[in-house]
Amino acid sequence: MPKAKSPTVCLTGGGTAGHVNPNLALVPGMRARGWQLFYVATKGLEKPLVEAVGVEYHAIATGKLRRYLSLQNFFDLFKVGLGVIQCAGLFLRRRPDVVFSKGGFVAVPVAVAAWLLRIPVVSHESDLTPGLANKIIAPFARQILYTFPETKKYLPASAAHVGTPVRSELFTGDRNRGAMFCKFDPADKTPVILVMGGSQGAQKVNELVLENLPWLMGRARLVHLTGAGKGVAFEHANYRAFEYVRDELKDVLALTDYVIARAGANSIFEFLALKKPMLLIPLEQGSRGDQVINAEAFEKSGWAMVRREKDLTPASFKSAVEELMQRGDALKAKQSEFDGRIAEGKILSAIAGAFL
Repeated sequence: MPKAKSPTVCLTGGGTAGHVNPNLALVPGMRARGWQLFYVATKGLEKPLVEAVGVEYHAIATGKLRRYLSLQNFFDLFKVGLGVIQCAGLFLRRRPDVVFSKGGFVAVPVAVAAWLLRIPVVSHESDLTPGLANKIIAPFARQILYTFPETKKYLPASAAHVGTPVRSELFTGDRNRGAMFCKFDPADKTPVILVMGGSQGAQKVNELVLENLPWLMGRARLVHLTGAGKGVAFEHANYRAFEYVRDELKDVLALTDYVIARAGANSIFEFLALKKPMLLIPLEQGSRGDQVINAEAFEKSGWAMVRREKDLTPASFKSAVEELMQRGDALKAKQSEFDGRIAEGKILSAIAGAFL
């Protein structure tokens, strides 16, 4: 009897690392089930992240989705159409059994191509309110999954609340390795604050940190992820700056006592799963406001402190950091009610259900 063909899953999602990392969190579980994988996105930051975990990668054309009137929207429609054609050709060669989409503008032509070829699409929404790409994808999706319980009211009744996948390697971090990577003394008990502005960095947050560095150095050690091209020329025994950390992030997080960050859904759920007290400063300018809503939900649950960027001054930022350190134990106590490892199984079961 011929051996049964292993299911093939196409992963897609991109634009920021927040659309990629949840896919990567599912890769070990998918491989353990014997599924064959390939990834479709742009030639941007997704490519090195995906190739680093050994997943076959294919780049297609796509257009950016804008919520405002722009002549570029017209031209980008042709890019989306080209992406659909490219993806359809790829699917005819690779014959995936299902597409799993994490959203972002690149996912639109992938979902449309899959629908045209009758390939089931499973779409996952990370933010509390659905993004534009996922709204467009929704009619083409066989199953819609979501992270926040509050998202239910925005989606069809058939949508399922599953949480968001957390990368399993983050639970394997080692505090001593993190200290060595940051060139800190592992025996030093001084608290460690991680400042993380997302894969693109956060200029306003960077500026607030820099303006308060002398004060911060007297209270904590600081690991500052500045974002690409935003290096900091400041030297101190208690300060380390990196543009981006990938493989060593699990160890840096193990070393971390407090987090100051934006409020991208995937990152804050990772911090929550690791029980890290958070000060969230959500991105507002140039966004649809999804991070503000994410942050407010975390604050309401008692999992994080929140400060609006427009209200922050160097003095109020200093006060917020002091409050974070004072409330750390209380925040961790509320965070302990959350199980960060259950989402993966629910998502993998939903994907399997689409091709069984």
